[in-house]
Amino acid sequence: MTKVAAIQMASGPNVSANLLEAEKQLTQAADLGARLVVLPENFAFMGAREIDKLDIAEQDGDGPIQTFLQQQAAKHGFFLVGGTVPIKTTSGDKVRSACILYSSEGKQLGRYDKMHMFDVEIPESGDQYFESEAIQAGDRPSCYETPYGHIAMAVCYDLRFPEHFRSLLDDGMDLIAVPSSFTAQTGKAHWEVLLRARAIENLSYVVAAAQGGFHVGGRETWGHSMIVDPWGNVLNSLAKGPGVVIAEISSEQQENTRKAFPVLQHRRLKCGLD
Repeated sequence: MTKVAAIQMASGPNVSANLLEAEKQLTQAADLGARLVVLPENFAFMGAREIDKLDIAEQDGDGPIQTFLQQQAAKHGFFLVGGTVPIKTTSGDKVRSACILYSSEGKQLGRYDKMHMFDVEIPESGDQYFESEAIQAGDRPSCYETPYGHIAMAVCYDLRFPEHFRSLLDDGMDLIAVPSSFTAQTGKAHWEVLLRARAIENLSYVVAAAQGGFHVGGRETWGHSMIVDPWGNVLNSLAKGPGVVIAEISSEQQENTRKAFPVLQHRRLKCGLD
């Protein structure tokens, strides 16, 4: 059995304040025995506009946010999925929303750039979001081997694209880390059902770390960070506000479930990338 944790925050536009809050929650996760921890999307910065990310964007592998993540992983000796970090691109007018995986020594093991852009109008509220104004989409899903299984990373809106996750099964996906900042409206309607569906259809654990509260500009995020097992059971969750969601996962239990219910072997169609 391994303890994993999802960190929930209500981040604002002050990077230093957000990092202090993240450090507090990461320390609590370590004290609770977590060996793998996931931070939410935009954990270090939530501005009023998408383009505000450009002001705090970092070069790949260098900058205060990435240094913070490296130091926290090494300090606490856990594997860390660092939410998302705005990483500069060659275009200069857009960033990549990068989800970076660090080892327990603070070494960068992998990076996934958010592929699906949240360019939508919410029917219930009329709110509009255009992530592509400031974010350049990534081009490949990612899965990385760790002592706690093969970890796939996905970010928020990616949840609505099941083929994203199906494409990673042949890479050995065991656990899906999902840093997110779902809106209150879409979260209420779809958050839990999407997380449980991704867990069930792939017989994988899901560790979903969310923003949960009110932010600059009037935005409200849904929260409800949770950990879901491969059968779709919610092992633990947190509705609102900052905090740590922790649960135990078992590779043996997952393996037994996949053997007893071999749905993954019954696939007739494969999702692949050219």
